[in-house]
Amino acid sequence: MMRKSEYLNKIICGDCLTIMRQMPDKCLDLAVTSPPYNLKNSTGNGMKDGRGGKWTGAALVNGYSHHNDNMPHDKYAEWQYHCLKEMFRLIKNDGAIFYNHKWRVQDGLIQDRKDIIRDLPVRQIIIWRRKGGINFNPGYFLPTYEVIYLIPKPDFKLVPKANAYGDVWEFTQEMNNEHPAPFPVALIDRIIGSTDAQIILDPFMGSGTTAVVAMGLKRNYVGIELSPIYCETAEKRIERNKIQCEVMKSHQSSLF
Repeated sequence: MMRKSEYLNKIICGDCLTIMRQMPDKCLDLAVTSPPYNLKNSTGNGMKDGRGGKWTGAALVNGYSHHNDNMPHDKYAEWQYHCLKEMFRLIKNDGAIFYNHKWRVQDGLIQDRKDIIRDLPVRQIIIWRRKGGINFNPGYFLPTYEVIYLIPKPDFKLVPKANAYGDVWEFTQEMNNEHPAPFPVALIDRIIGSTDAQIILDPFMGSGTTAVVAMGLKRNYVGIELSPIYCETAEKRIERNKIQCEVMKSHQSSLF
């Protein structure tokens, strides 16, 4: 079993299921994550072979570093369900999971991820409305949102007045980021800032947004990421953020 010093405020490079299974029960306050969407296993979005076509120029055409995003759907759903079950085990009785995913049309029918969520206690679905998007299929309207499943333990509560945000959030996608599918900083700030959580896990850490936001709010983070490339990117981003914070503190001190 991992000791707290081995995971607190660290980016751990490796398979998230393997690592989470080494962590003790109820050691975290919050899990905030967006997994790979398995987009290349699709019946109609033109991204299967990575040669471009309809999606030429889109970052996800090349997929993720160290993950091909093309699993058989039943295996993908099973993997994601077990990831959620581990996150649920790790959060305390007043904790919660904020799980961002994307509904899509597959074989002409909506795929709403019920085969992933299964028996987990979803309290609410938050709509993240994104600006922009592309739809080459005349059979349905342009999708403009993703969903965030709020999966809480029984004693989870928001901080005072946070419930006034409502359940439809509009945030622009992050553009100045080398990762093919980064979280918007403002979105993660909304989630973490709406809670009293002190230790926040992101088992698909990517470019490190969850860690950077947690630090900015004076919280602790636990990051897990399969790709050594993304781990390095996240570590560099965290270090830059630390330096910026120190500069700001120094500047503020000199004013008094």
